[in-house]
Amino acid sequence: MNRTKLLFILAGISLFVLTVGLSYFLFSSIHSRSKLISPAGSPSPTAKKSRIDPALPRTEICPLNGAKFTVQEKDIWSTRRPLAVIIENHVDSRPLSGLGSADIIYEAVAEGGITRNMGIFYCAAAADNVTLAPVRSARIYFTKLVPEYDALYNHVGGAGNCDDPTVDERAKALCFIRKNKIKDLDQFGLDFKTCHRVTNRLDKEVAYEHTMACYTDELYKVAAKRKWDGWDFKFVPWKFKEDAGSKGSITPIKFGFWSNKPDYDVTWDYDSQTNSYLRTDGGVKTIDLNTSAPLAAKNVIIQFVKETGPVDEHLHLLYEITGTGKMLLFQDGQVTSGTWTKSAPATRTKFFDARGAEVQLNRGPIWIELIPSGNEIEYSRP
Repeated sequence: MNRTKLLFILAGISLFVLTVGLSYFLFSSIHSRSKLISPAGSPSPTAKKSRIDPALPRTEICPLNGAKFTVQEKDIWSTRRPLAVIIENHVDSRPLSGLGSADIIYEAVAEGGITRNMGIFYCAAAADNVTLAPVRSARIYFTKLVPEYDALYNHVGGAGNCDDPTVDERAKALCFIRKNKIKDLDQFGLDFKTCHRVTNRLDKEVAYEHTMACYTDELYKVAAKRKWDGWDFKFVPWKFKEDAGSKGSITPIKFGFWSNKPDYDVTWDYDSQTNSYLRTDGGVKTIDLNTSAPLAAKNVIIQFVKETGPVDEHLHLLYEITGTGKMLLFQDGQVTSGTWTKSAPATRTKFFDARGAEVQLNRGPIWIELIPSGNEIEYSRP
């Protein structure tokens, strides 16, 4: 073999080694970046192990729902204020991530009979960095509940800036946020680490609008930078009691929001073993994707509200969450009929029984269903 051929062979080997090395580097780099988006169904990349010792006694009472937590959890939530987050409920976005860590959840129709949730996160979310998804846009009736908690408000845009002529004045959620100086954590003003698109959260393809995820630890870091940490608000807790145990068997509780949208019909089944209610959406058991655990509530409140609309070309709806109206409270396997009242956005919603006494709620998750007045709620009495 002559020297020229040997040089060609050595050059070819060198080029091959270089190509393989470069390919490996590029693959490793892309693979590493891809971890910013979690594998379907897994915790977020920013998730941490629980910060609490589960063996500690639960002696500290959550002001939002009366549940008992550890001193470690209270030490965390005491440095924060509640976080109100808009999490959608479109059938394509299920299962949702994070609602199992909410202390209180409100549910109402956004548009077209499709419901949306606002979770209030404070005590139960203290132990972990919770993935919240899919986060969606603000609506005026949810927004008017935020001042009741003086909460941070996390959403992705929303209905109506003040100068938007296409949105009915009564539906302008973004305008309300600005005029009322709500502590706004709109995703459009946050960085990638705090909120970003997770296109493979589920094991199916979904439309882009169903992919926004935000993370509680990162949201609280932003709040601290804006000097919104701490909670010196004069919050008025509801009244709480210990579980009475099963006193009846009113189950299941069934209702719809709009009659032509069965995918958004809800069933709450009473579980006497845990004295709680398990949720079904459109005939499918509801779980939190973060934990794969079923969503349960200690109290289910049906708050009947006046529905108006659509009121503009965007098909925005109005639900009257101030004033007074009828309500049903399901707890301990029983139902209590009564009324609700709320005089202004910053005042506390109160619930009263038929005698006019404020109801006492069981300690634990509270789910408030904002149902159009006149809708039928099906349940059987024991």
